Amino acid sequence: MYRVPNHIGIIPDGNRRWAIENGLKKEEGYEHGLLPALKLLSLAKRCGVKELTYYGFTVDNCKRPKEQVSAFSDACRKAVKLAEDDGADVRVIGNTKSHCFPDGLLPYAEMNSSANDKIRVNLLVNYGWEWDLKNGWASRDIPRIDMVIRWGGMCRLSGFLPLQTVYSDFFIVKDLWPDFKSEHFNNALEWYSRQDVTLGG
Repeated sequence: MYRVPNHIGIIPDGNRRWAIENGLKKEEGYEHGLLPALKLLSLAKRCGVKELTYYGFTVDNCKRPKEQVSAFSDACRKAVKLAEDDGADVRVIGNTKSHCFPDGLLPYAEMNSSANDKIRVNLLVNYGWEWDLKNGWASRDIPRIDMVIRWGGMCRLSGFLPLQTVYSDFFIVKDLWPDFKSEHFNNALEWYSRQDVTLGG
């Protein structure tokens, strides 16, 4: 049996590359990332993970063409609804004062933590690490992350919750996010269970 991390960070990278490889427009890739997110949530609940934090989109991502901004904003709205319908306790963290913050998600950004048995899902939406720190550590309600899993083969955090990831183990999946497979997640858990987690001690 694996030693299961309490809190896993998810960087679902590769949506645009996947779209191009499959003959689609870049902005069409985000819609294909929704089902993988739901499948991963189901696996995490089954394994006893208490919290997941997904990277939705960043402040810098809003510099992309408006078609892409509209597409990933819409995908985030749908992701919140899917996670909530699947029984998760959903929170959204990001710059709500920006015009890039999706309509309809503000109530999820204003919720306070509640004690219940549901898996908690945090979604970083219009998030920026500088915004986070300049606003008194706006993400302070999110606890330390045990492991970060990044799809798409890139070996970087891309500004993902710098304070919560100071001691995170980092697992890279080469496959693109829309090509998610259950074994990606299972391999990450198996790998994590073999790591020597000392938190500097």
